[in-house]
Amino acid sequence: MKALVYHSPGRKGLQDMPRPMLKEATDALVRITKTTICGTDLHILKGDVPTVSEGRILGHEGIGIIEEAGTGVTRFRQGDRVLISCITACGKCEYCRRGMCSHCEQGGWTLGNTIDGTQAEYVRIPWADTSLHHIPENADEEAMVMLSDILPTGYECGVLNGCVKPDDIVAIIGAGPIGLAALLTARFYSPADIIMIDRDDHRLDVAKKLGATKLINNSDGKALLKIMAMTFGRGVDVAIEAVGMPATFEICQAIIAPGGHIANVGVHGESVPLHLETLWSQNITITTRLVDAVTTPLLLKTVMSGRLLPKQLITHHFPLSEVISAYDTFGNAARERALKVILTNE
Repeated sequence: MKALVYHSPGRKGLQDMPRPMLKEATDALVRITKTTICGTDLHILKGDVPTVSEGRILGHEGIGIIEEAGTGVTRFRQGDRVLISCITACGKCEYCRRGMCSHCEQGGWTLGNTIDGTQAEYVRIPWADTSLHHIPENADEEAMVMLSDILPTGYECGVLNGCVKPDDIVAIIGAGPIGLAALLTARFYSPADIIMIDRDDHRLDVAKKLGATKLINNSDGKALLKIMAMTFGRGVDVAIEAVGMPATFEICQAIIAPGGHIANVGVHGESVPLHLETLWSQNITITTRLVDAVTTPLLLKTVMSGRLLPKQLITHHFPLSEVISAYDTFGNAARERALKVILTNE
């Protein structure tokens, strides 16, 4: 089968790989129909994720059709259309029972990390009963792909961890797919303002169309001054970091109001200063999280009801055979005006 394979930082290739086989009775083999590229995949290619070894098939998002189900799989059978969660969960260990599926003792974020992932024609899904979701008959398949990772990530790591509530002033630093997913789901809680900060005017325009109330282009490095002017010197109640860079986390620390929440979502590949010398007395809550994907059923219902429209985040389409071009497009997002890229297995 064809698959996108990681070799070393900066090196990847589309190549023939053995079709995966079931290893455990609880596994399922899924024929991928649609998948996508995540910002985390770009971090892997930079060398920021040392758990990814040479020869690994990348990808942790997608939808497909059950090709084969192990004898221990009870919720799915051959031919079922399924949504693949970015988190593999046994559903039985202490962490799973606490809702922290990302730290599952036998799973967690494994796809495209410690086991082969979804940017391929086929993928093996461990613990299929608790790591897959049925796709409703009338569902838009491309919208379903957005439920694999970015929507639960933006919602859980950004909005829920940030404790967004009515009348809050929320700042989201980074108007990429994850930041926009946080924007879409923050609107559930009717904050007074959602301020989107980025250096790309096109992404800021998209954020405005999706519900951002104020926009800041930080190309001039004056986001702090602009935020303070907008908030009469008070700062924001919730700052969501959706980039994964020291400079963007610095902004969060500078703009947060007393009693506020800083919710880190971005993947950080280098050390980030924490300014406790100024924050120690400010009643600030700082949260980190790897998505657990426990909110996927809730988000699936909101998509099916038409209240949440994640298809708006999709900008480009490629066949799987052109995955290298898709990576070039996604990796040059500003130039290509790219948000989410759909890869279709023809």
